[in-house]
Amino acid sequence: MLKPMTTDNFFAKTGLFTILFGLMPCIAPAQNSSAVGIRPKSVFEMLTTKEAEKMTLETDLTMIIEQKKTNQYFPATLRSENGKVYRVEVKPRGKFRRKVSVFPPLKLKFKKKDLIADGLDTLNEIKLVLPCYENEKGDELIIREYLAYRMFEQLTDISLRARLIRLTIRDTHVEQSKRPMYAILLEDEEELVARLHGILSEEYGIPTDSLHTYQAALTVMFEYMIGNTDWEISMLRNVRMIRAPESGKLLVVPYDFDFSGLVYAPYSSPSSDTGLKTVRDRFLMSNGLKPESLKRALNTLKATQPAFYSLCKSKYLSHAASEDMLAFLQSFFAKVEGKNEIPQMIKLDSD
Repeated sequence: MLKPMTTDNFFAKTGLFTILFGLMPCIAPAQNSSAVGIRPKSVFEMLTTKEAEKMTLETDLTMIIEQKKTNQYFPATLRSENGKVYRVEVKPRGKFRRKVSVFPPLKLKFKKKDLIADGLDTLNEIKLVLPCYENEKGDELIIREYLAYRMFEQLTDISLRARLIRLTIRDTHVEQSKRPMYAILLEDEEELVARLHGILSEEYGIPTDSLHTYQAALTVMFEYMIGNTDWEISMLRNVRMIRAPESGKLLVVPYDFDFSGLVYAPYSSPSSDTGLKTVRDRFLMSNGLKPESLKRALNTLKATQPAFYSLCKSKYLSHAASEDMLAFLQSFFAKVEGKNEIPQMIKLDSD
């Protein structure tokens, strides 16, 4: 499995090391740290040591589906491939997918005292992204979105960590197991903030000069590359904003890529503000960033092409799905190659 660039390498390569190095001691490390500046491994990290780890979740799935609009937690048990059992609580989360999916996305909440007993950090929440459809198409879409997360991780550690698992859900309501499905364990924002030693910001209408320019430009160009318009910085739509305490600048961390052309979910559609008819076309949402910042970010994307293409060749995807993802990315790089200015719009059927 490809590993994301380390934080030190990222800062060194992008010129951010000097800016952010001073941030690291400004906020105490995550809870239950056994040494100054060193945090224990989190349960997210413990569960995701390898790709497509097999897990079993036992809970009243029937009740969760019937009450998927609720914010109530339900008791559950999570069993890892090595037989380790975790007592957890689960609740439905999300907006659009909570409405349309066979299985609503879930939040897993672990018992802090159990984590402490295991020598783990007390960061106790993980998000679980489940397939919208209970079939092979649902699996394919989950894997494609997982690969989009991993692509952004190739660009920067300032990203939500996503890990693919092979999950069996045993519905205790009917004492029956669902077919094994692919799912994504997604790092919770609390752990993201602790890892980056930052502060979560929920301010709307953020001016461009408040952003960490390079990180924002990476996000803009990445979303452009994957054909996603289902996001917006000023409205905090499908982005997390982390304030770096030393510089005060806001780091943009994107999530939810199922409406992108790269994933190409049947229910996806472009933002009505773009004038696009399909998510397979692209619209540049520059968020007020200057062209030179976007060009610098584009150069980083170009340098990362081999890693992107390698991810498309995932052994968990069908050959046809892999080729489709690869061709979609190649169409982007072909359209921007040799251009003095980044085009505002890219249509697949245009020259």
